[in-house]
Amino acid sequence: MARRNQKSATPSARPGDALLIIDTINDLEFPGGEKVLPWAKKLAPRLVVFRDKARRHGIPVIYVNDNFGHWHSSFHEVYRHCTRRGARGAQVSRTLKPRSSDYSILKPRHSAFFATSLVPLLEYLNVERLILTGIATNLCVLFSAHDAHMHRYPLIVLSDCCAAESDFDHDVALSQLERFCGATICLSSEFKFGEMRKSSRSARPPILQD
Repeated sequence: MARRNQKSATPSARPGDALLIIDTINDLEFPGGEKVLPWAKKLAPRLVVFRDKARRHGIPVIYVNDNFGHWHSSFHEVYRHCTRRGARGAQVSRTLKPRSSDYSILKPRHSAFFATSLVPLLEYLNVERLILTGIATNLCVLFSAHDAHMHRYPLIVLSDCCAAESDFDHDVALSQLERFCGATICLSSEFKFGEMRKSSRSARPPILQD
């Protein structure tokens, strides 16, 4: 568990932050899901605490979740699917149930950005920086972070609020996020929710042109 709880900095909340919760409403009924489950059970209570603090501090909470191939489904129907009797991830999904005040988006592939309405939502909310959490660190969180980086969003990844099949998968993904996406890696308990510093959209690096 060398990097599972490692931090690279201690960031503070600021205007323009948004919390992205990726694929935590999840039945975990996929190959390897049984390996993710123990980590997801540890993730859930930590993320609940952080999510609730974010809500109290006015930070938008955005659930972006796989549609599990249910193309006619709403987010509510996906939640029911993931919390059905006997589903491996039912309890984790119940623990992390969104509120009506949270935003929710269904995605068809790994990235939270691919073929979704996430970008216009972030623009509507004047989001300048993303706090990433979810399942799995080396798949949907990593792919979402890559696309967020391409959109020039600074990134914070809460290492103890992400889960993967193994320490190796989790740790390698964190290293990639830190090295290639410039993500700040920290523990959820060390993120500061004090007085928010004023920031401006101009702080985001411009997209380079050829």
